[in-house]
Amino acid sequence: MTTVGTPRAVRAAEGAPAPGWRVRLGPHVQLRLAPRTVLTTAGLAVALLVVAVATLGTGDYQVSPPDVVRALLGDGTRATDYVVNTLRLPRLLVGIVTGAALGLSGAVFQSLARNPLGSPDLIGFETGAATGALLQILVFGGGAFAVAAGAVGGGFATALVVYLLAYRRGVQGARLIVVGIAAGALLSAVNAYLMTEASLDEAHAASVWLTGSLNGRGWTQLVPAALAVGLLLPVVLPLGRHLRLMEAGDDSAKALGVPVERSRLVLVVTAVLLSAVATATAGPIGFVALAAPQLARRLARAPGVALLPSALMGSVLLCLSDLAAQRVVAPVQLPVGILTAAIGGLYLVWLLAHEWRSGRR
Repeated sequence: MTTVGTPRAVRAAEGAPAPGWRVRLGPHVQLRLAPRTVLTTAGLAVALLVVAVATLGTGDYQVSPPDVVRALLGDGTRATDYVVNTLRLPRLLVGIVTGAALGLSGAVFQSLARNPLGSPDLIGFETGAATGALLQILVFGGGAFAVAAGAVGGGFATALVVYLLAYRRGVQGARLIVVGIAAGALLSAVNAYLMTEASLDEAHAASVWLTGSLNGRGWTQLVPAALAVGLLLPVVLPLGRHLRLMEAGDDSAKALGVPVERSRLVLVVTAVLLSAVATATAGPIGFVALAAPQLARRLARAPGVALLPSALMGSVLLCLSDLAAQRVVAPVQLPVGILTAAIGGLYLVWLLAHEWRSGRR
């Protein structure tokens, strides 16, 4: 299996200056922006805007794109304002925030593991979050807040156990993935046991949550998720340079003054919290955290991890998938987790085949 590092990342770690623009965020924080990464970020932002307008205008009550824009600006009719701003906008914003959290979390984990399979939905962290939520739903009978807290706590506890088990003079990517997959398999068995012991009504409620869906999501779910993501973004984005240098190897990063273990711990905690917040908000949604970073990296052709493009790509993928889930078998609305799981299975097969062919060269 090839790593996600690139020759340009290695040259950067060895001290060669990387092309691009420098942006100073503070006296001790500086970002280097590659022109193609900036263009990719702008293109993804435009794509997200197009998907957002299409989503807000599509449904039983059709609204044209100009009317959608007028409603968002407060100049729409009473009918379009109600449909766009009250009925559809909260769900769209939940999808944007959740997709960004998943894309960013997947980018961090794949970079740390130096492997495209290092995604939170494959190495057990989302499964752990689901276990915490199921315990609240089926055992403790908690409400919406308790379920969300259980998901965050379950994801964090799983990550802590996996990190400690994978730690041996540092955390290596391959060991983290293997331990994470084993933990995920064990927790999947726990989740199945909880479902079999639950009553019919409890099992139905739990199965709906486990599917992963934006149906019925609104301002109540959006506000805490947006606050959490807004607090975590300033933590993880400035560490993008550390991630890029760490992809070339811990020794090279240490030689350039990167506090490897401290940076890795902060990044793991932040990425776990992002994944857990997304799971608590919309349930476990697969594929997005796996595919978004890889697609963003291929578009940006960045010398290292592309954090902001990954977040935007996650939002685009989730919102586009949710739009398709609403309209494929309309008027029935499918949970978006069903669609992303189906697409994700095909993408995973392609990814494994691509990595296998690359390994043979």
